[in-house]
Amino acid sequence: MKNLILICIGSLLAVAGVRSETVIADVFARQPTSLNGKWNVIVDPYDTGYFDYRRQPYDADEKITGGYALDKQAKGSELIEYNFDTSPTLNVPGDWNSQDDKLFYYEGSVWYRRKFDALKSAPDHRLFVYFGAANYEADVYLNGHKLGKHIGGFTPFAYEITKLARAKDNSLVVRVNNSRHAEDVPTVNTDWWNYGGLTRDVLLVETPATFVSNFRTRLKAGTTNTIEATVQLDGANKTQKVKIDFPSLKIAAEMTGDKDGIARFELAAPNLALWSPENPVLNDVEISSGADELKDRVGFRSITTSGEDILLNSKKVFLRGVCIHEEMATEGRRAWSEADARKLLGQAKELGCNFVRLAHYPHNEHMARVADELGILCWEETPVYWTIQWTNAATLANAKKQLADLISRDQNRASVIVWSVANETPVSKPRTKFLKALVDEARELDGTRLVSAAMEVHSGTMENHPGEKPESHKIVDDPFGEYTDLCSFNQYTGWYDGTLEKIDHTTWSIKYNKPVIISEFGADAKQGLHGDMMTRFTEEYQAELYRRTLPMLEQIPGFSGCTPWILFDFRSPRRPLPDIEDGWNIKGLIGHDGEKKIAYDVLKNFYAKKAKGEAVK
Repeated sequence: MKNLILICIGSLLAVAGVRSETVIADVFARQPTSLNGKWNVIVDPYDTGYFDYRRQPYDADEKITGGYALDKQAKGSELIEYNFDTSPTLNVPGDWNSQDDKLFYYEGSVWYRRKFDALKSAPDHRLFVYFGAANYEADVYLNGHKLGKHIGGFTPFAYEITKLARAKDNSLVVRVNNSRHAEDVPTVNTDWWNYGGLTRDVLLVETPATFVSNFRTRLKAGTTNTIEATVQLDGANKTQKVKIDFPSLKIAAEMTGDKDGIARFELAAPNLALWSPENPVLNDVEISSGADELKDRVGFRSITTSGEDILLNSKKVFLRGVCIHEEMATEGRRAWSEADARKLLGQAKELGCNFVRLAHYPHNEHMARVADELGILCWEETPVYWTIQWTNAATLANAKKQLADLISRDQNRASVIVWSVANETPVSKPRTKFLKALVDEARELDGTRLVSAAMEVHSGTMENHPGEKPESHKIVDDPFGEYTDLCSFNQYTGWYDGTLEKIDHTTWSIKYNKPVIISEFGADAKQGLHGDMMTRFTEEYQAELYRRTLPMLEQIPGFSGCTPWILFDFRSPRRPLPDIEDGWNIKGLIGHDGEKKIAYDVLKNFYAKKAKGEAVK
């Protein structure tokens, strides 16, 4: 059952008495009630309001008697030194850093409170509260009762509140803490902004007593006209009938759930139009069981490799890509909405991309959904970034949980073709063992997509290049490459590795007979700063690096695509250079003022030629 990602109840922390997280995948296939808007907040740098249930016996059905979990004082004689009603507000979804100058660099706890009504449409219906993400650690309380703790800043989670919710005036309190820790995923050192808060949608979800908690549709391996579907039920009546209907295809079937609530379908689909960037056809799908019904749109395609080629629907494809951070650069905030996704992916499409790398963590669900519509292939990634505690079992469990949650959320998105398990992790035996465990997890959960990571590159000589200067010859022989479908790596020749002239003399040896994806290359350039092409941080230097790098990459055996770093400038506290960086990583092809740099057109012209199948020199 694990390989279907259809186990409905799971928890990262085995804490006695605390409610488990619930899987509600494809939440936008329902009609949830939004809890977005202004939430009252209390900034709590000393964690004064944190009632740590781990330090004493705790019963989930008992009310918390300490901390900020309560809405406000119950009577005037109580000494309570907080009041959500008179506290300031922050917008949800949203990061706190960009909403309040005092919180720009803040790392710690902020308490959120939202009041809401919960009028069920039927007495036996169930209620859940769903969070698209909270960075990084979230403790959730309803009406003073602890629902649970979620760890991980970029994946969804939900709790059932059926027994605790009132028809009127519910108080939902969430402590969000974005402090960095060595054992976390990611760990303490990254090159992006640590945006804190309830950064994605918060939704109230009503379901029948037995409901569809998850489903998956896909093209049967080796076929172009057979659909496989799996539906998971949650509730007392797991063996009730399940119907799946594709109205536009005029295909429908009905099955009965087994003892675990799983119904499996195999449907003949003659003349099925396959999804591709050139023809991003989506089919309506309706899934019903008892009183529950979900409606979504899904595409069908295959993605495989053959030697050094990537095959989309059995045809060789070159991935014309770019990296994207989940940030609206022109507004200096975390991206979260469908409108944000359309702006970011629309810019990638204008550049000529058929592929994006959503770095370095799971982006919000709207990104893959909009990519489905626009016909943009996606690389999705877990935040195993740089150095992780490779021998820590809890860290591995955390990474696996985030990977599983991502796969569960986006397994129905035709646009997603790569699960990436890491970025730029220094080679060691413990590291390779850790990453191999993630690859095994990804393949067990979803064997229909490619698995990769941004691997390591080093300089040296090989037997077949005895005359090469060691510093000019690049070798890709990362032992982790044995386990991936793609040979993907970042390279910064001409920026971190030498100057522009070095690009012209660089040669490559690739150990693996696999498609090669250059997952990053680029150079910093301040938008509007001009000079000669040998002066760093100018637009001219960045553009010249692109002009020299692209033909060099074309000489790499198996070169099947690239995702230059990066579409937009983005905030990073590692970049303090005054009057040049000022807290921004400025490798964007588009500046944080929204203006395109010279290198943008260099890459756009390259992709235009690649799309036409023309040779690039």
